[in-house]
Amino acid sequence: MKNTRLWLGTVCAACAGVPAMPAHLVAQDNYEIQVYAAETVAPRTTMVEIHSNVTLEGRTSDQDGLWPTQDAVHETLEITQGITNWFETGFYVFTSARDGQGWQWVGDHIRPRVRVPPSWKWPVGVSLSMEVGYQRATVSPDTWTWEIRPIVDKQLGHWYLAVNPALERTLRGPDVTKGFEFAPAAQVGYDVSKVVNIAAEYYASFGSISEFDPMAEQQHQLFGAVNLNVGSAWEFNTGLGEGFTHSTDHLIAKVILGHRFAW
Repeated sequence: MKNTRLWLGTVCAACAGVPAMPAHLVAQDNYEIQVYAAETVAPRTTMVEIHSNVTLEGRTSDQDGLWPTQDAVHETLEITQGITNWFETGFYVFTSARDGQGWQWVGDHIRPRVRVPPSWKWPVGVSLSMEVGYQRATVSPDTWTWEIRPIVDKQLGHWYLAVNPALERTLRGPDVTKGFEFAPAAQVGYDVSKVVNIAAEYYASFGSISEFDPMAEQQHQLFGAVNLNVGSAWEFNTGLGEGFTHSTDHLIAKVILGHRFAW
């Protein structure tokens, strides 16, 4: 619980004093809980984000060699470099902390992404990311994975909508025979003011696209979130999420803090 108290203290401090803006929203295995927007990082610009979350109610014991999730604090460093006005590449370092374990390195991913350039003037934002990487077997028995994430979004007045119908595939691990699995995410947000946006974020994993898992083995989470906008250099998103199936951690709090550095 020391890690949990420390994390919650950090969240409170951040909420009290850090300038921010609406996050490029999005989630992966409770390390990067985020719904992606179609926009990419501008060329000659580096985005640095810290994804922080704590599982307030989750698995309390080891299961098939996997670490417990109860009271686990996850910190993910994401560095994204804008290369052109339609191409970026992101790199992730995943870490986890829990009483009795200390800080643990979890894995690394790389994520190139392309989008439809603004000059094409499409009625919706569209982009596509490809994420591949490694995670330790104590976190996931599927140690090498690949994700294909289409992204579609639209601003409609005060409303913002985003859909990420992602497909995930195990490259090494017991689920390699399942082929592609359907793991969608979506967000509906509303601008309460020029600074505050409130949103509902949904994350799921249905299982193989050829045959969905039974409902109890699927993962479904719904987050209530707040995004703050005080300038184009900052991103801030915080939320509290509830899991609705046996296979989903039941209560998670998260914060995303990001800053763009223009070169």
